[in-house]
Amino acid sequence: MVLSVESREAVPVEELRPGDPDRVGPYRLVARLGAGGMGVVYLGCSPGGLLVAVKVVWSRLAGDAGYRARFRREVASARTVSGAYTASVLDADPEAGTPWLATAYLPGLSLWEAVAAHGRFPAATVRLLAAGLAEALADIHRAGLTHRDLKPGNIMLTADGPRVIDFGIARPEDADSITRANRSPGTRGFMSPEQAAGGEVGPASDVFSLGAVLAFAATGGESRRTDGREAVDRLLGGLIRDCLRPDHRQRPSAADLLARLDPAVSAQGAAWLPAEVVEAVDQRTARARVLSEVPVTPPRAESVQAAAADQVRMAEATADGEA
Repeated sequence: MVLSVESREAVPVEELRPGDPDRVGPYRLVARLGAGGMGVVYLGCSPGGLLVAVKVVWSRLAGDAGYRARFRREVASARTVSGAYTASVLDADPEAGTPWLATAYLPGLSLWEAVAAHGRFPAATVRLLAAGLAEALADIHRAGLTHRDLKPGNIMLTADGPRVIDFGIARPEDADSITRANRSPGTRGFMSPEQAAGGEVGPASDVFSLGAVLAFAATGGESRRTDGREAVDRLLGGLIRDCLRPDHRQRPSAADLLARLDPAVSAQGAAWLPAEVVEAVDQRTARARVLSEVPVTPPRAESVQAAAADQVRMAEATADGEA
């Protein structure tokens, strides 16, 4: 349930606002990461210093019995998803006055940010990205869930590899009666034909979105109408084409895609990414570590970003003095 923040700033956060809580459950809140239709996502810090993303639902929804049931089901389902390429659920309290959920915080760049800033990825990089995302979808689908909004902004490139995030609209397939919110979740340009038409959505819809994401990475987003074949090798071009088949019954499963790719190396770590993206991920990760050390007290006269910048400058000055 991590909300991605598509920003080009070095530290994609903003300071806490008046009225924001200082603490949720055991987590000290450090900054805001973003907000969406379901609530606000904060950067938090555990008592042991672990950075987490804490999603707090809007107060207007907390008193809605239907929404609370939806959130309770969401939490239970999200806890069943585990894998190397997904964001793990660490803690939650669906019964709190204001329900909340905490997931691992993933400092890095979204795929959207990386392509916008550095252009399309080489074919070899896209193949490894495809394998990592196919494995993530296989884990999600094995748990009986459908993500429903796989897009470049919901894929984080981190020092530990790519991660699929934002399970705020991932639902058990038997829970449609309590999860529809009077609109079809998804993002134009990355949703399947059946989803765009308001039809039944399942794992095959996520596979279509995966094909669109890979085409985006391969072409740099220059043309959403292409399947990316001009920028990739035969294997990957055929895989993207199969993912984008209009008939959902003709698309491969995520597990099928993973078997077809069978990479010799994995997408874990960051060495598989272009050098300029690795550098940007490292910078974002370093600044995120600094944030966990920034004290936040009322009246919050000093912004989180300014405090972080001061600590970075002090660390760099110390390093220069020791050189």
